[in-house]
Amino acid sequence: MLLFFYLQFILFFIFFILLFGYFIILDVDILKILPPLIPILLLVALFTLFERKILGSIQRRRGPNVVGIWGILQPFADALKLIFKETIIPGLSNIFLFIMSPVLVFTLSWLSWSIIPLDYGIVLSDINLGLLFLFSVSSLGVYGIIISGWSSNNKYAFLGSLRAAAQFISYEVSIGISIMPILICTSTFNITNIVQFQDNLWFFLPLWPSLLLFFIAALAETNRVPFDLPEAESELVSGYNVEYAATTFVLFFLSE
Repeated sequence: MLLFFYLQFILFFIFFILLFGYFIILDVDILKILPPLIPILLLVALFTLFERKILGSIQRRRGPNVVGIWGILQPFADALKLIFKETIIPGLSNIFLFIMSPVLVFTLSWLSWSIIPLDYGIVLSDINLGLLFLFSVSSLGVYGIIISGWSSNNKYAFLGSLRAAAQFISYEVSIGISIMPILICTSTFNITNIVQFQDNLWFFLPLWPSLLLFFIAALAETNRVPFDLPEAESELVSGYNVEYAATTFVLFFLSE
C-alpha cells in the first residue's frame, strides 16, 4: 500500500515538473496566475456536482445528497477517496506508458489554459496564434487516450480508446468549422484580441448557429450525455480508462 502511495506522489511530481517547466520557459509570473486558476478547480468540482444532480433528476433519483448540505461537499469527498485509494497496475501492461498516459492527457489539458485570458493582462502566454495553439494541444490529447488503451493490455480498453479517439477527431472538425466565422470577423488568432472585439457586441448574438454547433461538438469532445459512447456502457466497462483507478483515474477525469 505504501508503494502505491509513493507511486501516486511520483505521478503528481512529474505533472508539476512538466507544468512549471513550461511556465519557466515562458518566463511567467506563477504567483500572478495561480489565484485565478484555483477558482477554476473549484468550479470543476461544482460543475461535476451540478451534472450529477441533473442526471439524477433525469433518471428520477436524488443524486448526491448526503455529504454536506444538498450534497455540495460530495466532489471533495470523492477526490479524497480517489487520492487515498490503491493504484492498481495490470500485470501484463506496459507500466511506463500506462503511468505516463494520464499524466500526458492531464498536462495537455492544463496547457490549454496557458493562452486563455482570465482577465485583461492576466494570461500565461498572449501569443498571436493562440487559437491555433489551443486546437493543437487539445488534439494531442488523443495520443494519450490511444496509449492508455493499448498499454492496459485489455481488449475492451483498447477498443474503447479507438472509439474515443474516433469521436474526438471527428468532432474537432465541427469545432473548427464553428470557429471559422469568428476568425473571419476578427482576422486574428489571438484570443485576447478576439475577446476585445466583443466590447460592443458579443459574437454569440449574430453567430448563434456557430454557438449551437460549438456547444454540440463540445459535448461530444468531453464525453457528456448523449455523446458518452466511449464509456461503452453496453459492455459494462468504462472505456479506455477501465484499468485505471485512484489518482490515475482522477487525472483522466479532470482532463475531460
